[in-house]
Amino acid sequence: MSSSPLPEPGTGSGPASAPRPPDATRRSDRSRRAILDAALALVGEVGYNKLTIEAIAARAGVGKQTIYRWWPSKAAVLLDASLALAGDAQPEGAWRFPDTGDLAADLKSVLRATVDEFADERYAAPARALTAAGATDPELGARFTEQLLEPQLALYEERLRSAREAGQLPPETDLRLTVEMLLGPLTYRWLLRTAPLTHAFTDALVDAVLGGAGAGAGAGWDKS
Repeated sequence: MSSSPLPEPGTGSGPASAPRPPDATRRSDRSRRAILDAALALVGEVGYNKLTIEAIAARAGVGKQTIYRWWPSKAAVLLDASLALAGDAQPEGAWRFPDTGDLAADLKSVLRATVDEFADERYAAPARALTAAGATDPELGARFTEQLLEPQLALYEERLRSAREAGQLPPETDLRLTVEMLLGPLTYRWLLRTAPLTHAFTDALVDAVLGGAGAGAGAGWDKS
């Protein structure tokens, strides 16, 4: 009997040297990511109205039937692309609303960052497109709200709840209404471009909303 060691798998001769079959899962993941990246790039270059499945497929290097196998429309592709972009920027569980004990400062910090994000076309172009598409496509709008917007709104509510429990907001404060009072004017100005979206605007917005809510010491409620 030969004392030579057996060939390592994938080396030498015989069945062990046969190439491994392609990993279909990895290939599929690469294709999906290429499609999502292509959708984000193209919507920033040509806008939503000129965005097509054919253009996305060509940019991603896949057949358009590959896209239709996973998504029913360009809007659905763009939604998943936006979710992936948000996940890259803020992996699940990695980001929390700041809580320094100063509610106004924390809100201003986050809204200033939102202004900066809206100024970045990587985020702004798909967000505008999805907002417009969701207004006429109820199913897409529901997914957009549930998967992209609600998790962000929940973080605002959590921070306001903490402030209410600390006596920095009146006990009867409607948390969701307060969140919408903060984000509604910001979104309106951004979408309709009624005026520049600046840090000064968001700072003034926070002061106005919290002042109306009676935030701060001496607001006249029992904090005991």
